[in-house]
Amino acid sequence: MTVIGLDDTDSREGGMCTTYLATLVAEAIEERGGTVFDRLLVRLNPAVQYKTRGNAALALHTDVDVDTAAELARDALTPLAVTDDPRTSPGVVVAPGDPEDVPTRVADFARDALRAHHTIDDAVALADDVDYHHEGWKEGRGRIGALAAVGAHAAFDDWTYEQISYREFDRCGTPRDVDHDSVFAAADAGYPAVWDTVDRVEGQSVCVPHAPGPILYGIRGDDPAAVRDVAARIDSEPVDRTALFRTNQGTDAHLQAATDDLTDGAAYRLDGDVVSEPETREGGHVFVRLELLERDGRPLPCVAFEPTKHFRDRVRALRVGDRLTVCGELSDGTLKLEKFAVRSLVTTERVTPDCPDCGRSMKSAGRDQGYRCRDCGTRAPGKVPAPLTRALETGWYEVPPCARRHVAKPLVRGGFDAPTHPER
Repeated sequence: MTVIGLDDTDSREGGMCTTYLATLVAEAIEERGGTVFDRLLVRLNPAVQYKTRGNAALALHTDVDVDTAAELARDALTPLAVTDDPRTSPGVVVAPGDPEDVPTRVADFARDALRAHHTIDDAVALADDVDYHHEGWKEGRGRIGALAAVGAHAAFDDWTYEQISYREFDRCGTPRDVDHDSVFAAADAGYPAVWDTVDRVEGQSVCVPHAPGPILYGIRGDDPAAVRDVAARIDSEPVDRTALFRTNQGTDAHLQAATDDLTDGAAYRLDGDVVSEPETREGGHVFVRLELLERDGRPLPCVAFEPTKHFRDRVRALRVGDRLTVCGELSDGTLKLEKFAVRSLVTTERVTPDCPDCGRSMKSAGRDQGYRCRDCGTRAPGKVPAPLTRALETGWYEVPPCARRHVAKPLVRGGFDAPTHPER
C-alpha cells in the first residue's frame, strides 16, 4: 500500500481545485494498472492564514509503489497548479505502507493540523524523519496539508462522504448551468441522510459553488449510496467526471475543550452563563458576552455575524442568566458562533407589582421606598417575579446551511447531548 497526500494546488481566482487534481491522479493510477482503494478529502484548520479556499487536503490510498505514485502526482500537478497565485504553494507527500499503520506522530500531526497551526519546517522535518517522499513547488507549503492527509485515516474516527460532479474543464470561469428546482427536489429526496445540499429558508443551492473552479456541485451526507443518488437526480450542464470522497466534513473534529489559555485561530466548545443583553452592531452582527464556567476572568465576547442570517435571532433571544454551551472559532478574542446549546433558560423576570385591590400597575413610591397604588394606597416592598415567555427552548441551535463551515457538524447528523433544532 501507498498513501499519496496532496495540498495547496487550488486558487481563489485561478480556478484550479485540489479535489480535481486528486481525481486526475487517481485516473492516472488506474490507467497505469494500479488500484485506488480510497479517496480522502480532509478539511484542515479553517483559521489558517494561508488557506486557499476551504483548506482541504487530499489523500489517495493505492497499491502502486512510491516512485510511481510520486511520478504520477508530479505529472498531474505540474501543468495544472496555479502557482502564480500568491496563496498557492503546492506540496506532495508519498508514504509507503498501510494508512492504518502510519506513525503516531503523523496521526498527531493530522489532528493538530485541524486544531492548531504547523509550519513548513514542521512538516518537512517530520516527513524526513519517517522517511516519506515529499516535494514542494514554490515554498512547498502544501506539504503541511499533504502530510496531514497521509495521517488522517489514523487520526479521525468520524467520517462522512461527498460525491463531487465536475464540469467540462473548458467551462471553468463561466456561469454554472444547474437547475435550481431539481437541486431542491433531490435534496428533499435525500434528507436527512444527505444534508447541506440547499438552504430552504434562504432559497440557496448550497451544493453549487461560486468559485471559478471545475466543481459543478458537491453532495454531502452520511451514506455513499445516498449522496450518489442525490447527485444523479440533479439536472445540469454536462458532467465531465465524478468522484466519491470520504471526508471529515460535518464532524466537528476541529472543536476542542477549554484550556487555561484560549488561543486565537483555534475552535472550542465552551460552557458559560450569559452576562450581557445581546447587542446588534453596525453591519447586523449580534454580540453577547459569556462568563465561562471553565475559567475565571473577563467575560468572553461571542458573535453571530450577518451571514448567519436568522441564526442571529436565536442569539438575540438570549437573556442574562441563560446557561449555554457554545461552539466556534476564537478570533481577536471573540468566539465566532457556529452553534450553541441552551442548557437552562431564565423563566421569570422581576416586574412592577399590580395592586391586589384594583389590579392597576403600582407606581414607584420614591427611591428605595418600594411601590404604591395611587388610587388605593396599597404598598409593595419591590418588584415581584412573573413568568417570562421565551422564544427559545432548551437544546442545540445552529447556523443555517448557507453559513456552515465545511467541518462543522450539522445537527441533523445526531449524536448530540440535548434536543436539536436543525436548520434545513
